[in-house]
Amino acid sequence: MSYNSQSQLSQDGDFRNRIAACAAVEIDTDQQATAWADAHIWEIAAAPGFADAYASALAAEIPRPGADESVISDAMILSAVQALPPDDVDEPAPAP
Repeated sequence: MSYNSQSQLSQDGDFRNRIAACAAVEIDTDQQATAWADAHIWEIAAAPGFADAYASALAAEIPRPGADESVISDAMILSAVQALPPDDVDEPAPAP
């Protein structure tokens, strides 16, 4: 994995939209799915194997690799989303 590949993946709009679609179904949050995806895209782009798969797709000149499920599958995205700790946005602050 290179940081450059991870950076490119984190900027891929198709990949971000796929994360948002997953979040819309999987995540119970007050945030909109796109905002949630934006907040977590770096963590998901750093998931094991993601940047390497993306770099390989770029090298193979696969058009729109962030949208291509043969590059990063929906199951991989789901696994990465489910592996994140739950957001504590809605949790009350602890009592002093």
